[in-house]
Amino acid sequence: MQTKRLYFIDAVRAFAILMMLQGHFVDTLLAPEYRDTNSLVYNTWSYFRGITAPTFFTISGLIFTYLLIRAKEKGQESLRIRKGLQRGLMLIAIGYLLRIPFLQWFIGEFNTYFLVVDVLQCIGLSLILIIVLYVLCLRNILVFSILCFVLGILIFLSEPLYRNLNIDGIPLVFSNYISKENGSIFTIIPWFGYMAFGGYLATAFYRHIEKSKFKPVTVISFLVVGYLLMEWSSYGLNKLYYATEIELFQKSANYNYLFTRLGNVFIYFGLFYGLERFLKKTLILKIGQKTLSIYVIHFIIIYGSFTGFGLNRLIGKTLEPYEAVLGAILFLVTVCTISFHYVKTNAFVYSHVRRLWDKLKGLPEKSTD
Repeated sequence: MQTKRLYFIDAVRAFAILMMLQGHFVDTLLAPEYRDTNSLVYNTWSYFRGITAPTFFTISGLIFTYLLIRAKEKGQESLRIRKGLQRGLMLIAIGYLLRIPFLQWFIGEFNTYFLVVDVLQCIGLSLILIIVLYVLCLRNILVFSILCFVLGILIFLSEPLYRNLNIDGIPLVFSNYISKENGSIFTIIPWFGYMAFGGYLATAFYRHIEKSKFKPVTVISFLVVGYLLMEWSSYGLNKLYYATEIELFQKSANYNYLFTRLGNVFIYFGLFYGLERFLKKTLILKIGQKTLSIYVIHFIIIYGSFTGFGLNRLIGKTLEPYEAVLGAILFLVTVCTISFHYVKTNAFVYSHVRRLWDKLKGLPEKSTD
């Protein structure tokens, strides 16, 4: 079967990374007196900023799983699994590297804050878990699809059970992946839930994409299911509580950000997939292919990776709203320009890391996709 390329994936990734850039810039530099929760403008910005991470995790699960399944058809499954494991480990390593305060270490000042878990470590570990689940399912796509769907629901439903989880007695480097007690920004639960839903969507795309009505049906399904999750998931959870008297349903309904955010993600997917034919060969697709380099560059500029001197220290939370807006636009243009002209594509970076990995292991070089 000749599988189609899903151009909308790169468009969604580009949108998510650009939203992340402006979100981090404004959140880091906007003066406190303008963070008014009674302001419609600020609340709207904050709401859409909150959709960025769920979108990124879901689309990452979709694209990785889709490529993994497609590799099985081509007889390259083992190679894709190996690449996926290396990619996951590389993302984890880069995530830690960006937070290492080298200058402080040089003068003998040490702390454990660099061990906190951020988005790269969480995505890296999630990729590895997707591979583990796929192998445990004996590479059966249907079983894997069902497992991803069930896991996503269970992780979201059980969020009240681990919301304030504190873990003692295990090394900090491991507990930070589960608990936010020590400053982790992202933890593997609930965020792996979005990756699991992305994996489920990938199996649906792979099984049905060649059907004549697949695209219009999928676009409508994304929009309808997204709306239902946003507007009616809390109502449905409460109904389940009244029918079963299981308190977990009520607790989930009362703080139902996971299912509603998934609804937001589906709306995005529906819009971008529906407009896919207008997005081919556009700048936004190129941005979507360079998300890793863009993330690393923006992190260095804002948070001062390696040196400790970033915009967060040089400017701080001092900007007026109009300065934050203009600065965010300039920041987006600057980061993307650096990425386009001075950094190769994600695939180029991954391929060179894999070659270095193979050399360290004494293996012959292998072709890259």
